[in-house]
Amino acid sequence: MGETKLTADQRWQGTHDCKDYILSYIELHRRYELEVEVVAAFWPHVPPEKKTLLAWEKELILKWRSPFNKECWRWWGQPFGKLS
Repeated sequence: MGETKLTADQRWQGTHDCKDYILSYIELHRRYELEVEVVAAFWPHVPPEKKTLLAWEKELILKWRSPFNKECWRWWGQPFGKLS
């Protein structure tokens, strides 16, 4: 999750940390023949009020407990270490 003023295509070009993390996650699952499904979505209709946006973001992070969010490392650890 995150906030950006870029389009989805612009966000994923270049060196976005999450991109490398997701590729490592997929590679590890394939190595051990585990099922893997990664989905990224962008919703352009976020509320303009930053307080509301941050509350929604926190709620969704805790609901889905994605290993890609540092708030969830207490459940998953940091499986791929610090990315450079």
